[in-house]
Amino acid sequence: MLKLKMITITALIVLSGPIFAQGESAVPFLLIGPNSRNSGMGETGTGLINDAAAMFWNPAGLAFQKGMQVSITHSPWLPGLGLSDLFYDYLSGKYYVKKLKGTLGVSITYLNIGEIIKTDEFGNEQGRYQAFDGALAVGYGTKVTKDIGVGIVTRFIYSRLAVDPVAGEQGTGTAYDLSFDISGLWRPSKTKLKFIDNKLGIGLNLSNIGPKVTYVDNAQADPLPTNLRLGFGYDIYQSEFNNLTLTLDFAKLLVKRREGGESDPVYKGIFTSFGGGFDNVMKSIQTSVGAEYWYGNPKLIGLRGGFFYEDPDRGKRKFITLGASIRYSMYGFDFSYIQTIEENHPLANTLRFTLSISLGGEETTTKKPEEKKPEEKKSEEQPQK
Repeated sequence: MLKLKMITITALIVLSGPIFAQGESAVPFLLIGPNSRNSGMGETGTGLINDAAAMFWNPAGLAFQKGMQVSITHSPWLPGLGLSDLFYDYLSGKYYVKKLKGTLGVSITYLNIGEIIKTDEFGNEQGRYQAFDGALAVGYGTKVTKDIGVGIVTRFIYSRLAVDPVAGEQGTGTAYDLSFDISGLWRPSKTKLKFIDNKLGIGLNLSNIGPKVTYVDNAQADPLPTNLRLGFGYDIYQSEFNNLTLTLDFAKLLVKRREGGESDPVYKGIFTSFGGGFDNVMKSIQTSVGAEYWYGNPKLIGLRGGFFYEDPDRGKRKFITLGASIRYSMYGFDFSYIQTIEENHPLANTLRFTLSISLGGEETTTKKPEEKKPEEKKSEEQPQK
């Protein structure tokens, strides 16, 4: 019975992943969009310079950030299932270190699965335990040029789906693993195409790279949800008090399952997951678009919307996202909501709430004018002959 419980738990978690991961990978909770701001934009953010949540969307975004920030997100997860003890929490922080010429980031992810009742083959209760998934990540982002940032994250993963040997197997149903992410972000400041200067962002993030996860034994190990994200962000309108940004993200799970359930190791799956022909590859890519509007200088009120699409043969998830924000001094509050296209979907009416505290590195809708060099000022002050 315990093994059946584990299968049920895993299925519930899998439903939460923003990418088609049904039966393909372990610990799919690592694919959950962690914060309200990006989730309100259709689960996009790879091409943006946003906040401490760049640890998830694109660690290279930390390279363009300064100051310090701490934020926490809470979400009653999969409300459509009616499970009151299933919830998701995400704590993240960033801090700019001048000596390191970059920004450090840290995040803690926690998915509470709830209390599980252990039973024997006759249905008799044998005890209870708390099941959950968690991850601790540390990252760093720095600029390699004025316009290009790179980022890296290392992550410790702990998954507790069971606490005793499963059906006579070796493992107990509890697993731990390590993974890392590598990413890049290009934010051009001066090009021949003036309409993209300080407006366009193109990001790439390869996340959850690491060895397979073992709950039972090595023969039944499952791959991590290695994920490739390509994202674009563009500030379509900027003025002193108004800013409108459009976003577009593409994501693909780099996991390859063979007949019989065997999966390729990560170094091989990154390439073999693109097999099966052009049509198969295109179906495996999820697409999301979003928009974000800010009023104020510095930013005061934000409104968001987005759309997420997944191929019907690869999960059939389609939903609309909405979000809003308010900033006051160092404090910020973000909210997001999911409206699914499909009726009775577990993700329907999913809410996320994010509270943040920022010190320095505040966001403004317009760039401050560059300070002139002393020699330039002196030449302007000298009278013309």
